[in-house]
Amino acid sequence: MIKLFDKGAFLINGTELVEETNEAASILASKLGTPVFKEEAKKNTMAYSILEAHNTSGNMDSLKIKFDKLTSHDITFVGILQTARASGLERFPVPYALTNCHNSLCAVGGTINEDDHVFGLDCAKKYGGIYVPPHQAVIHQFAREMLAAGGKMILGSDSHTRYGALGTMAMGEGGPEIVKQLLERTYDINMPGVVGVYLTGKPQRGVGPQDVALAIIGAVFANGYVKNKVMEFVGDGVHNLSVDYRIGIDVMTTETTCLSSIWTTDDLVKDFYEIHGRKDDYKQLEPGKVAYYDGMVYVDLSEIKPMIAMPFHPSNVYTIEELNANLYDILDDVEKKALVSLDNNKINYTLKDKVRNGRLYIEQGVIAGCAGGGFENICDAADILKGKYIGNDEFSLSVYPASQPIFMELVKNGRVASLMETGATIRTAFCGPCFGAGDVPANNGLSIRHSTRNFPNREGSKITNGQIASVALMDARSIAATAANKGFLTPATDVDVDFSKPNYFFDSNIYKNRVYNGVGKAEPEHEIKFGPNIVDWPAMVSLTNDMVLKVTAEIHDPVTTTDELIPSGETSSYRSNPLGLAEFTLSRKDPEYVGRAKEIQKAEKARIAGEDIFAANDEVKAVFDKINTKFTINPKETEIGSLIYAVKPGDGSAREQAASCQKVLGGLANIAKEYATKRYRSNLINWGMLPFTFGEDIPFALGDYILIKDVKEAIANKEPVIKAYVVKDELVEFDLSVGDLTDDEREIILQGCLINYYKSQNK
Repeated sequence: MIKLFDKGAFLINGTELVEETNEAASILASKLGTPVFKEEAKKNTMAYSILEAHNTSGNMDSLKIKFDKLTSHDITFVGILQTARASGLERFPVPYALTNCHNSLCAVGGTINEDDHVFGLDCAKKYGGIYVPPHQAVIHQFAREMLAAGGKMILGSDSHTRYGALGTMAMGEGGPEIVKQLLERTYDINMPGVVGVYLTGKPQRGVGPQDVALAIIGAVFANGYVKNKVMEFVGDGVHNLSVDYRIGIDVMTTETTCLSSIWTTDDLVKDFYEIHGRKDDYKQLEPGKVAYYDGMVYVDLSEIKPMIAMPFHPSNVYTIEELNANLYDILDDVEKKALVSLDNNKINYTLKDKVRNGRLYIEQGVIAGCAGGGFENICDAADILKGKYIGNDEFSLSVYPASQPIFMELVKNGRVASLMETGATIRTAFCGPCFGAGDVPANNGLSIRHSTRNFPNREGSKITNGQIASVALMDARSIAATAANKGFLTPATDVDVDFSKPNYFFDSNIYKNRVYNGVGKAEPEHEIKFGPNIVDWPAMVSLTNDMVLKVTAEIHDPVTTTDELIPSGETSSYRSNPLGLAEFTLSRKDPEYVGRAKEIQKAEKARIAGEDIFAANDEVKAVFDKINTKFTINPKETEIGSLIYAVKPGDGSAREQAASCQKVLGGLANIAKEYATKRYRSNLINWGMLPFTFGEDIPFALGDYILIKDVKEAIANKEPVIKAYVVKDELVEFDLSVGDLTDDEREIILQGCLINYYKSQNK
């Protein structure tokens, strides 16, 4: 089904693979009649050509990228704009779309969600941006329909910013990286590796894009095969897939932890742009005659079967056939994994109570968002369900078209009526089911979803309140097949159906009539309205030479997601209020964390105010007394704060608040064996937090204090090792590293955060 090459691979004329072996050079020479040099062949990938066209450094080893367009949604854009405004923003230098697809419903907090929407519209007017009102489109569908362009680059403040199937290299990052682009700075990274994904063959009837995506994720996530690399899709199989199908695979590449994606394009992609009235945005993309890839994922599409990602990660994959055949064995395995993910003895977790007459029963199905809400997915689901009914028991089915144009066409071609006849409900364009703000199952419920993630509590339940629900990821077609069997798990390949594949017609007037487009028409005099929940970032101080940090959370899970660092769901309404949101930090993983962090923060607040540090926190005096038996440290000149230890933090969302909430509470560092994604590490840096790594068993524990010695000098002087000491009866020395930092990143850390960095430059 899927093969990972042990080393790299050469691709000849986009069709023939030569694996990197000792014989590769002679094989290539015999086929091409001339020697092939790997370093030159690396330049023949599509990724290299796009990055080269957007790099401003003149050095392809150290990139400084300027993006063509930007996009954010209403969980992130208020914080981004407040940061940019505090840093000297005057206008949007490139098209910037502000979509409203996350906080579309005012379920919590009174007026605050709509206040954010008004703020977004005002900023689009003042600075010259695009404003997409609630229920018009989910962020990524709008970008596909209206922003993507061949050979271009888009940066978004959402982790699933992926438009590679349309020939656009897109990346999802935390808000501060958007701020840098708004201030006409650059996105600085070393040249990433490029891994080829060679698709061949044609999918079986009933196998959808989520099935292919989950199979790939299952093959590459745990081993980090594509981590922080660009996935480049090539091969004859690409041309056997519709554009909607390609998009459905592409959006899920985020769950592999890759940096970005890009696909070869063809006439089907050209047709997509023409349908959307943007034919000039099409560009044919393909690798050069001989391209070298740092790895190769070989996928025979004809062998892919309907898949299911069991709780609680998209990589926890099985074929539905395999699950049905080995039901209790696999459910046993899920329960063992759940013990790691849930880490809470209040929950007696099992899915075995879902087995009825030897079959797995599901309580809820959802087809939604940037992954599932596409036109083709919903039409195929409607075909499978035609003439059937979902029943009147526990099982329910909801469908969220990804945009109003898609919704309109589904109304016109009768698919909405067809789905409603089955008992399904149709909703507007809303990302809620993807992050726990819509369709929350009942306690102990099991939901199958064509959406992006199935992390614990991402469906909206709360472990700390004794609630737990489970999400399994599946393709829309198998969800429809399960719905047709009234909730009993069924792969779509078991259904006899002729897919009608209706043509799609895009009605551009839907956006023309509702979307505000102020690109190139900034109104500097326009007054921005601030709702009572929109709060400026608190002041942050610059780095001191020494730091004293208390370990306020210790997490030994194999991976810690951003959902665990700062939960989604109801917390989203507070994303415009740094202090209000910070109260939820680690609330579903370590509910005592906020109290611990605030207690040590009292000492730092007293230090900044010039007050008695030891009176603010009396245990700090004993810590400094122990430190001063070995070093002379002045507490008035030493930052005092908290740190989190986690084995591998930062998988999942791009949300900057996973870092900024720690900083607001006095967090000054993380220590990890490694960081799950570049995004999270960048967020730490941009909020002035030190991204330490330590690969051994830790010499400290929850509640210990750590002295970080001469850290300011070490950062400024690019020293590879920073001395740290656990403050016990004697100081226990150990070495920390911050890894590679750009000059700008070092200065951001020295200044205390990105806002301070820009303020210092504007003086």
